[in-house]
Amino acid sequence: MLKFPAVLTHGVASAFFRTLANDMASQPKDVVVDASALSQFDSSAMAILLECRRQAHAAGKTFSVQHAPERLLQLANVYGIAALISVTPESPQVAVQ
Repeated sequence: MLKFPAVLTHGVASAFFRTLANDMASQPKDVVVDASALSQFDSSAMAILLECRRQAHAAGKTFSVQHAPERLLQLANVYGIAALISVTPESPQVAVQ
């Protein structure tokens, strides 16, 4: 599982992605991003998610994001990319029977 840091803004995105790119290659068939630590982020986080997805699919792997903060989901919707990334919210809704 790939873990996103607490801060993922334009100022740190390039350096983070360089380390993430190395980790992507070692991931199994299912590339999963844990976004639970994200607390401060901007559109750079979206760009990194899209690039991770692109690289995973190019390598024949699946891609998903788990424990995404609500703000990340909202930003993905604003940018129209929510359908491109499989995202599990931070606190998934539980069906009551």
